[in-house]
Amino acid sequence: MSKQIKQLGDDVWKTKVEKVNSELFTLTYGSIVAQLCRDFNNNYEEVNAQTYKMGYNIGVRLIDEFLQKTQLSRCSSFRDTAEIVSKVGFKMFLNIVPNITNWTSDMTTFSLILTENPLADFVELPDDGKAVKELWYSNILCGVLRGALEMVQLDCEVGFISDVLRGDETTELRVRLVQVLRDEIPAGEE
Repeated sequence: MSKQIKQLGDDVWKTKVEKVNSELFTLTYGSIVAQLCRDFNNNYEEVNAQTYKMGYNIGVRLIDEFLQKTQLSRCSSFRDTAEIVSKVGFKMFLNIVPNITNWTSDMTTFSLILTENPLADFVELPDDGKAVKELWYSNILCGVLRGALEMVQLDCEVGFISDVLRGDETTELRVRLVQVLRDEIPAGEE
């Protein structure tokens, strides 16, 4: 199954994704973060909140394109979801495939290790002594994941554990399933 998922990610990347969009995003993302740093006077907690919010809004919309281009049905487990996110989602939109690791015993939490991060190419954090400790430069990725997962009825917490831009050995995102949301029909639309 894992090989089939990886092949699907490769096929979608090669044949169904407009590469200009992802390349443009990675090139302009640094300008967005720099402007946010200026707008919020290097209040990195607020910059993190804004990039997360931007990512969430992107994820809410991106899931439609993902589902349309992949034609995937609902995943049967959170483990399957992790495989799809890593091997298809990241491949489709960023042309990378993070490693899935550090599953908890109850299979509700895992880590994605990014061996490469196109958003962080050619980036140097401000040397004000605070950015390395407080700024999660690629925090938009956490928001995208949370927004997209929420749209498929998975309420998750997503955050960074480590980042090579901060001097860590790896870039690691942690995804924790909080609850499976119920499909509900809005009142009056039965």
